[in-house]
Amino acid sequence: MKNIQDLRDKAVLLGWIAGLLLLISLIWIFSQPLQAHYLLRSINYVFINNNDDRRVISYIKKKPGKTDLMGYWYSMYNTKDNMFVFMVFKDGILIPLGAIVSDNGDVRELIPLSAHAVQIFDNMPQSILQMYVRQIEKTAL
Repeated sequence: MKNIQDLRDKAVLLGWIAGLLLLISLIWIFSQPLQAHYLLRSINYVFINNNDDRRVISYIKKKPGKTDLMGYWYSMYNTKDNMFVFMVFKDGILIPLGAIVSDNGDVRELIPLSAHAVQIFDNMPQSILQMYVRQIEKTAL
């Protein structure tokens, strides 16, 4: 009798954990457009503070079923270029970077998108940055 009670308690706990993971997953999936909108505003704020004339104007949704790098694609104002915003993990800190990608899929420029990212960007190994550039170019095609 004690074993059945323990088994039932474990099943209830496992059900709660599975339910919470499902709820978190659904919230993550359905909040993507809102997250992309707030990120768009933050990117434009960085451009404005740096006296840069470039702006991102709209979020480009991922194609379903295609696995890409984790990040967001944006179209840019007055150009055919797109911007891919992603994070790099360096020294225990997530560093936001943006890659300006031309219409033929080449990465033109990597831009640090926070004050901390600006400080760390110059010290990042070029091999890691080139790895991200190759992945972005592969995804852009």
